[in-house]
Amino acid sequence: MLQQAVNFRVNPSEETIRVGPLVVRFLITGENSSGSISAFELIVPAGQRLPGPAHSHDHYEETIYGIDGVMTWTVNGKQVDVGPGQALCIPRGAVHRFDNHGDRDVKALCVITPAAQGPQYFRECAEAIDQAVGPPDRAKMAEIMRRHGLTLALPQA
Repeated sequence: MLQQAVNFRVNPSEETIRVGPLVVRFLITGENSSGSISAFELIVPAGQRLPGPAHSHDHYEETIYGIDGVMTWTVNGKQVDVGPGQALCIPRGAVHRFDNHGDRDVKALCVITPAAQGPQYFRECAEAIDQAVGPPDRAKMAEIMRRHGLTLALPQA
């Protein structure tokens, strides 16, 4: 079996991206893992709701591991609180979103398998938010989401 030359080191990505009020700190990207996994810390300020619409991923699972604070995930209409030491796997196709209803910031580890989503998605979202005068352009944000494998949920009737 042919072995790849790998530069073994802790947090090979080490990139922090601010997306509005959220902080995304990539630890491992698809480039670091031959496409098998991407992992990032997500910090959600107290009282913050996910700024984007509910969505699903058709090509990968997303697993959330709580580190600090409690984040409420709504997955296929069911609310699930994820706190320190707890994990939630969101399967492909499940419609989801998150909110921090608490009075303290939340930190979670998010793992994408396979690594179909990486830093470029968050960079583009951050740029669209930073360039906006007022709220970001919904059509532009939706286009970024679709291009990176996120399927927007249909609005509830």
